[in-house]
Amino acid sequence: MNFKGQAKRLDDIDLPLIGRQIGVGEDEIHALLDVESAGAGFDKQGRPKMLFEPHVFWRELGPGAKRDKAAEAGLAYPKWRRNYPADSYPRLIEAMKNDEEAALRSASWGLVQIMGFNARTVGYATAKDMVLAFMEDEEAHLRAMVLFILKNGLADHLRMHNWKAFARGYNGVGFAKNGYDWKLAQAFARWQKIKDTPIPAGHVSETPVSVTRPAPHVNAAPAKRPAQRAKPAAPPSPAKTGSGAVAALLGGALVLIGAKIDAITAWASEWAHWVESWF
Repeated sequence: MNFKGQAKRLDDIDLPLIGRQIGVGEDEIHALLDVESAGAGFDKQGRPKMLFEPHVFWRELGPGAKRDKAAEAGLAYPKWRRNYPADSYPRLIEAMKNDEEAALRSASWGLVQIMGFNARTVGYATAKDMVLAFMEDEEAHLRAMVLFILKNGLADHLRMHNWKAFARGYNGVGFAKNGYDWKLAQAFARWQKIKDTPIPAGHVSETPVSVTRPAPHVNAAPAKRPAQRAKPAAPPSPAKTGSGAVAALLGGALVLIGAKIDAITAWASEWAHWVESWF
């Protein structure tokens, strides 16, 4: 496996079209690509950009002779270290001699640096299948990104430019150590100043990807019910004759409407807290 395929690059039109599938513009996509891979999915040799993670390899191998051997060779260790070589491929190739699939699962790949262990999440049976697809075309990288964002419930964060929440879901809980949220915000601000790629008239974009959102964590702490606003006191009922009867009916209707609005507001607030507990 030499990691070299057709290495087809994206066309300019691909970014706004893929953005439509998750309800964002090309600036949000550009920002993500800039932070993850400096905007290019292949290295100078035409291989998918890749970063091998020894601490993930440690986890993927699990206890046993394979992990012991990898640890002795410096290919696996229990905690993350900031000591990446300029080229991760030699280290990956050595790790593959120990366990090919585990090694491929332990690296991040392509334009959007999808971890190999997320292969099933983004539509592939194995990490090897994902890598083979990534060798051919950057469009495969973007399709994987869309599926990962949708299946992990991150599209709303990207649409709302909630960079902290998006970075936490995309890069993991350690995102702040590397300033991913700040980098995304800065990259997006740069692209906002650049004119977008025009979409030709009559061009039909692909159908948005449809996925089933994951169920909320059953162990998540229930959100506290917000205090409801005090309902206004009902006005004194006038005599039920003539205009007084009409006024009474209107007054009662307004009270009922106010109660409905309060109930809807409380429900919406609870829903927002519930969704936050998802992520």
